[in-house]
Amino acid sequence: MITVAVVGAAGRMGATVVRAVEDADDLELAAALDMDDEISTATAAGAGVAVEFTVPASSEANVLALIDAGLHVVVGTSGWTEDALDRVRKRLENAPGIGVIVVPNFALGAVLAARFAAEAAPYFESAEVIELHHPDKVDAPSGTARATAARIAAARAEAGLGDMPDATASSLDGARGARVDGVPVHSIRLRGLVAHQEVVLGNPGETLTLRHDSLDRASFMPGVLLAIRRVADRPGLTVGLDALL
Repeated sequence: MITVAVVGAAGRMGATVVRAVEDADDLELAAALDMDDEISTATAAGAGVAVEFTVPASSEANVLALIDAGLHVVVGTSGWTEDALDRVRKRLENAPGIGVIVVPNFALGAVLAARFAAEAAPYFESAEVIELHHPDKVDAPSGTARATAARIAAARAEAGLGDMPDATASSLDGARGARVDGVPVHSIRLRGLVAHQEVVLGNPGETLTLRHDSLDRASFMPGVLLAIRRVADRPGLTVGLDALL
């Protein structure tokens, strides 16, 4: 039996994780913490794994505190930068045996779509990412979109491709989106959406569109449960679900 603490349990994702843990035969909910609760509550409750779903402003501090408390950590909060990940790696040097998994997107379809986009990228002149989320999301672009664009850029670089064609000479600020390693990323925030992403790739005379839609937060739970069950087997830092699939 794996004992689990959920940090951010009062949020939309946190509450869904709490229900998923309670419904799993091999997991036991040890603690459901709000964002302002003391991390020591999780250890006092006997948790072995913490699931962290809060906000970007507090996520890194929570994860570092959980590492110091001796818990394995599964992180679903967006907004992680390479510098923040490096600080987690450094803290883990003093915590042998502790595993942390930071996941931009727990939906298995989203993980596969990002991989398909990277595989297709070397064969197309152009590629852009469009991510669509509910208006309560606090970061833009999403962590999934940033990770997808980075993978596309890396695949293009490995294939020896240069800059993508774009003759734009003047534009309003933001009209061409943000640039992640040279790949344009566009963010839409619209009531009624949950989490959606399109990658559009183009060549002369053809386009290829890869789209993933999460219609309910339940779509993230298989990935969350997989990470909870596997995090103790992966000491150090793991980024993304790919290594677990």
